[in-house]
Amino acid sequence: MKSKRKVALSVMLIAGMLAGCGNKGGDTESEANPPAPKDEKVSLTFWRNSGNDAENSAYDKLVASFNESHPNIKVEMSPIPYADYDTKLRTSIASGNPPDIMAIDGPNMASYAQAGALQPLTAFFKKDGNLEDIPESTIATYTYQNEIYMAPLTESSIAMFYNKKLFEAKGIALPSKNPEEPWTWDQVLDAAKKVNDPDNGVYGIDPAQGFGNAGGTAYFKYPIIWQFGGEIMSPDGTTSKGYLDKPETKKALQFFSDLYNKDKVSSLEYPPDPFPNSQLAITIDGSWSLGHYAEKFPNFKLGVDYDIAPLPKGVQQAVANGSWSLAISSKSKNAEAAWQFVNWVTGAEGSKTYSSITKDIPARYSVAKEFPELNEYPKNIFVVQNQKFGRPRPITPIFPQMSEAVNKMIEEVTISKRNIDAAVSDAINKIDKAYESLPQK
Repeated sequence: MKSKRKVALSVMLIAGMLAGCGNKGGDTESEANPPAPKDEKVSLTFWRNSGNDAENSAYDKLVASFNESHPNIKVEMSPIPYADYDTKLRTSIASGNPPDIMAIDGPNMASYAQAGALQPLTAFFKKDGNLEDIPESTIATYTYQNEIYMAPLTESSIAMFYNKKLFEAKGIALPSKNPEEPWTWDQVLDAAKKVNDPDNGVYGIDPAQGFGNAGGTAYFKYPIIWQFGGEIMSPDGTTSKGYLDKPETKKALQFFSDLYNKDKVSSLEYPPDPFPNSQLAITIDGSWSLGHYAEKFPNFKLGVDYDIAPLPKGVQQAVANGSWSLAISSKSKNAEAAWQFVNWVTGAEGSKTYSSITKDIPARYSVAKEFPELNEYPKNIFVVQNQKFGRPRPITPIFPQMSEAVNKMIEEVTISKRNIDAAVSDAINKIDKAYESLPQK
């Protein structure tokens, strides 16, 4: 959120959701939500954020195949533009008329669950959801107060991209391509210093995709804090005190700030497309950029001009996980049928269909093994990192407010060169006040 007005709106929407939902779900065949008779055709509404052509095509195929295979259930899908989606979904929940099934971005799960808008899926997963096929850290991302609330379909991940020719010109030994043998941040800094030549338009490293929105901060910058042994919030998502102010967290913040202010290997501004134009030696980027570079910069070739290595570590490896996943409304009168659809889409076969069309990384172990390219360099780096070193971003109903506070803290420490202790203290106060202002049930 970028203003107090937006934070207030978020709290109002959550309050409305609480008023509209009434309870936190519960038994799938409760008196409040009785199932339809078995001989009656069930209609289910499914809302999702409209994606790119491949994502839309994959969902069209999955919905069509489900409806054909389940003659007593009809799923009516409504793709909604991304910019409007969250507001429209929250409004439908507050008004008491939500869709049966909904797509939600992973970090937003806790706010919906805390408001009682989602049906717990734990019992469903234990019955036929094949939980052991999903990394525990991924399931943790969709778990709030010991209940699973969403079913994952895909993952994305980030890694260290480096300009191979710039490294070789400076005699720098190339990093390992083994996902479990990352460079340390000290090694990264050493290489960035050797390559850094801003007078000639070459910069050492963009460590976390610059300074964008709070969501980008959470995805790219939190892993650096974790890698140094730091934390953002308590495991229960209620406070940042004792976590954001850990010495390890402050060490990570100091290292990040020093890249810009002391070592001067990072810049607050870069020219357009600096990495594929060989004006940036190292960047932390996502699996999605492989396709982007191949399409937009065909002369900038993987293995010739650039290569990929696992994310650096401080004392440990860590990467953020969590993506758009499927949930069932606590108001749905046909939760059993809704689960059949959710399990159809996010189960092994549905996931395989989806990833074969979109080329996204599947959340399930078994499905990732089905695609040879995911088990070979470079995509195996993203897959293995996620499966072995993935971590949920803080699971808290105040995720937007928390992200905004942490984003502001990092900007102040790095751009304004503010004292770290003071910036951290302010961020903790903002986060804790946001949690205290949650509507009480």
